[in-house]
Amino acid sequence: MQKQLESKFQSLFIKALKQKFPDCIVVKNNPNYIQGIPDLTMFLGSQWFTFECKRSANESRRPNQEWYVNRMNEMGGHSYFVYPENMEEILNDIQQASKVF
Repeated sequence: MQKQLESKFQSLFIKALKQKFPDCIVVKNNPNYIQGIPDLTMFLGSQWFTFECKRSANESRRPNQEWYVNRMNEMGGHSYFVYPENMEEILNDIQQASKVF
């Protein structure tokens, strides 16, 4: 798979989220407000999800990104690093999580 820009993958992922979960609300977070906060937040029913988009599985992670993803999982959300190689797996995880409520 050819490497793509993170912004292109992010747009593709947002489209996939909206197609698979038409009732969701997806918000693009401001990276200049809090450095390391995940790129996207999605609200679906009573649940929330955050996503740090990477252009590939091998892309480096900043320590503060790891901290926020882990902290948001501890807070009861579902927080992920997402990239083209795991996108379908993440979409399936969301589908399973959203069946809980």
